[in-house]
Amino acid sequence: MNAITDLRPQAGEQERRRIRSGAFTGPTAGLAPGNVQANLVILPKALAHDFLRFAQANPKPCPVLAVSEAGDPGFPTLGADLDVRTDIPRYRVWRNGELVSEPTDVRDVWREDLVSFAIGCSFSFEEALVEDGIEVRHIACGSNVPMYRTTIPCVPAGVFHGPLVVSMRPLKPKDAIRAVQITSRFPSVHGAPVHLGLPEMIGIADIAKPDYGDAVPIAADELPVFWACGVTPQAVIAQAKPAFCITHAPGCMLITDLRNTSLSAL
Repeated sequence: MNAITDLRPQAGEQERRRIRSGAFTGPTAGLAPGNVQANLVILPKALAHDFLRFAQANPKPCPVLAVSEAGDPGFPTLGADLDVRTDIPRYRVWRNGELVSEPTDVRDVWREDLVSFAIGCSFSFEEALVEDGIEVRHIACGSNVPMYRTTIPCVPAGVFHGPLVVSMRPLKPKDAIRAVQITSRFPSVHGAPVHLGLPEMIGIADIAKPDYGDAVPIAADELPVFWACGVTPQAVIAQAKPAFCITHAPGCMLITDLRNTSLSAL
């Protein structure tokens, strides 16, 4: 199946089934075009209120699309058959702020007190960039988007605090201007960039060495353009050190049945 050109309405459900079967375990950029993809954070109910307040205080990196009931592995508003325990290509399991495993299924560590958060993902606005003729480098390279921890602090809430994580796409200056215009229409999936050029000003020492994802080539006539990223909660978890937490692995998203067009503000 050529996922890049698969525009069938059932593409999201089909990709989830493929992921659930273990047939696909890689980054999801470009899969099920037109469908919203989401970052995932799963926490014990005792921490859910603090995390929701953190997300509300930091809407650029953490735009909340849905919150589950405790113990419920589904998001009915995002997909009738969706199961957060099986439908992401690769997960991360955290204990006391330490990454302990990266499984493809988390049913064996699932608990009845867990609350799941689906957070908007920049893969959704990439479709609009591509449709406008703007190359998205990591898709063109068949790699994961590069992501970086910055020195920009998030607004703390309860036990949660830590640095903003950004994703980067290299663009020619005219394309960067257009990308600001396009992505501003999608506040539910990070919206406009938070920084353009000069990565050292936000604490990125080496643009060729991302903290998450894969490095991509940047031409001499291109600027690195940075968007707030849904991997931010993982940097925050590393600092807040909750006893137990599950997230997606960077770049491996939850594919929903929502359409990207439904999130456009204009």
